[in-house]
Amino acid sequence: MLNEELTILNKIQKHLKESYQNIGDSMIAGGIDNMEKYKYMMGQAHAYLRISQEISSLLNPKKEKKNDNERPENVVDFGRPES
Repeated sequence: MLNEELTILNKIQKHLKESYQNIGDSMIAGGIDNMEKYKYMMGQAHAYLRISQEISSLLNPKKEKKNDNERPENVVDFGRPES
């Protein structure tokens, strides 16, 4: 069942990316004749991109910091006393 769910999510993500690309192609080709249509298409593009990013985040969760005061290992703070 997990493979079916991943397949569905991948298909949805592919469709979102294609829709996003189609909006860009339409804008480049001069398919916008007024500001209302421009704003509508930009809203669609942002929604498609945001949903696609959320799916990616769910499929590939990143390690979150345990504590806001915790310093990343690859950052050097000069002038800050060691605790």
